[in-house]
Amino acid sequence: QNATNKRLKKGCDWIVANDVSAESGILGGEENHPVIISAKSQLELPRMPKVAFAIKLADMIASELSDS
Repeated sequence: QNATNKRLKKGCDWIVANDVSAESGILGGEENHPVIISAKSQLELPRMPKVAFAIKLADMIASELSDS
C-alpha cells in the first residue's frame, strides 16, 4: 500500500516495491523480490539477482515505450 500511495503522490506510471525488512535479507544483498505497481496492475516477480531484475525492468520499459 505504501508503494501505491507513493506512486500516486509522485505521479509515476510505475513504481517498484521491494521488501527491505531485515527478515527478507534483501537490503544489502545480491537479490531483489520486486513488485512492479502501475495504475493497471501489480506484477510480483520471483526473487532474482539484482542484475537480472535490472535487465527485466529495462526490457519492460522498452516494451512499454514501443507500444506507445
